[in-house]
Amino acid sequence: MKKTVLLALVTVFIAFGCATQDYVRQQVDPLADRLSKVEARVTALEAKVASLEKLGAEVQEAKALAQEALKCCKESGAEAAARRAEDAAARAEAAMAKCKKAFELQQKK
Repeated sequence: MKKTVLLALVTVFIAFGCATQDYVRQQVDPLADRLSKVEARVTALEAKVASLEKLGAEVQEAKALAQEALKCCKESGAEAAARRAEDAAARAEAAMAKCKKAFELQQKK
């Protein structure tokens, strides 16, 4: 009796408990498609991240170069030279104005 019940249970389990290949394929195929789409998205995002990291490195390099150029300008006295040039230009304009007045006065004589 026990053997018969055990044999019946095993038969029922084998008949209904195991999944067929078609059933498994039906369940797995949509997941495989979704997984391949997700993998493609991940690959595209990784490429974008890599390009952004490269761009970030280039920005940092440009920033460093700009700071170095600013430091060089401050050290070389470019600002002071520019101020001296502006002062010289102002003096030249004042001298030109004096010469112009002197010329006009001599023209009136």
